[in-house]
Amino acid sequence: MAGFWVTVVWILAAGPAACAQEPQQATVCQIKSNPAAYDHKLVRVTAFASHGFENFTLFDPACQSWPEIWLEYGGLASSGTVYCCDELKNRKRSKPIEIEGITVPLTDDKAFHDFDRLIQRPPDSIAHATLAGWFFAGSKAKTSGAGASYGHMGCCSLLLIQQVVAVDPQTRTDVDYRTMPDQPTANKGGCGVKIVLDGTTGSKVEAQRQAEAGPRAWSFDDPLRVASDALIQLLKLDPGTAISMTQARKSPGRISYEWKPAGKKDSYTVVVNRPYWLTFHAKDPLKVAWVVMAAYESSCD
Repeated sequence: MAGFWVTVVWILAAGPAACAQEPQQATVCQIKSNPAAYDHKLVRVTAFASHGFENFTLFDPACQSWPEIWLEYGGLASSGTVYCCDELKNRKRSKPIEIEGITVPLTDDKAFHDFDRLIQRPPDSIAHATLAGWFFAGSKAKTSGAGASYGHMGCCSLLLIQQVVAVDPQTRTDVDYRTMPDQPTANKGGCGVKIVLDGTTGSKVEAQRQAEAGPRAWSFDDPLRVASDALIQLLKLDPGTAISMTQARKSPGRISYEWKPAGKKDSYTVVVNRPYWLTFHAKDPLKVAWVVMAAYESSCD
């Protein structure tokens, strides 16, 4: 994927724990597999940044999501990410941020503003970028090997961004740049909604492979069939069962379908999409399959 590249100028952090060093090239999977090895290191990593309510994290579909890596800006800029129990609604700081004795600056240039604009798209957004920053494994990494003490509810390790080296544009209209599925709402007393299927990145990559191999080539062009097929498998219905689903919501690269079985109180919503990140796993980035993002069951007492 084409990205906007800038000349790298490393502005090294000041502070007792900082020293002149070149950034260490690493992948998200390498960092997650051994957080303690990268603790207090300046790293350069290319991955996906996911931003929204209670979320500003770095991920790579090639490896497991846990332990997660929380993101925040260095310098005087704040991401403004709202999460428990530290709501950072102010986008500016009075002084550069300092973590564990390291004061981290921020290269405030066009690449940074392009990245910030993309990940701040409401209600949530995914961007692909190369970031340079200081990694903090978290207190638990020093004893158990798993990082967790930063971000939402102390969920994560931390990458404090010093520079956005490059960021890919979001110009396509056939893929979904969002990170969270559309969840139906329970708008009557005694009614509730529960998630019954949460598509993993691995299952979506496998669905892309099956579409490319031929058996499910129809998933490139038939999102309704993708949704109904997922529901048939989920409910263990006969493969020949006819499900009359209706389109409830549509946005670029994403469609929500609903189905209410005759004579039943329960109804179902299936969200399918063409994830932006899946273009990086497709043989042809312009040919991305429709995959299941999530499925919900709505019921009333």
